[in-house]
Amino acid sequence: MRPLHLIALLLCLLAPNAFAERLYQVELLVFRQAGEPVVAPKIAPDDWAGTALPIAGSERATSLDSEAAKLNPSNGYQLLLHKAWSQTLGSSASRVAVTSGDDHLGHYPVEGTLTFTQDRFADLDLELWINSFSADGLLQSSEHMKVAQRLKDNSLTYLDHGSLGALVRISPL
Repeated sequence: MRPLHLIALLLCLLAPNAFAERLYQVELLVFRQAGEPVVAPKIAPDDWAGTALPIAGSERATSLDSEAAKLNPSNGYQLLLHKAWSQTLGSSASRVAVTSGDDHLGHYPVEGTLTFTQDRFADLDLELWINSFSADGLLQSSEHMKVAQRLKDNSLTYLDHGSLGALVRISPL
């Protein structure tokens, strides 16, 4: 076998490992922007998490605290969720469920899923529900945010969705 063929064969064998599953820190900030909330025509479904795994047990210390501090009412924002966790990303979809606030009959003030796939780049499908509850704890109304975005490692990405916004960053561990 000629050296050039051997190199080509080795590259073919090793290339899939370049995109193998890797462990990342994912950090997410969700906030409401100034103005009236855009209420969804339907409330969050009871099976909002589906088969997504909760991030409990994989939570990590947040690192975007200075950015979170700027998302305050005097700047026209309301921070709704700020969490960081470790998650494996690879070519198979990896889906997690995030929540913030107290449980009200299976729903939370902020609830949603993040689905990641990674080949050459990381792709994110984000679906969040920001819920309001009646005095007796029943789900009354929801805001809905659904966004798909390609992410770069270690870059802070802004997701805009009407009255809601999010900042997300993925960093290899």
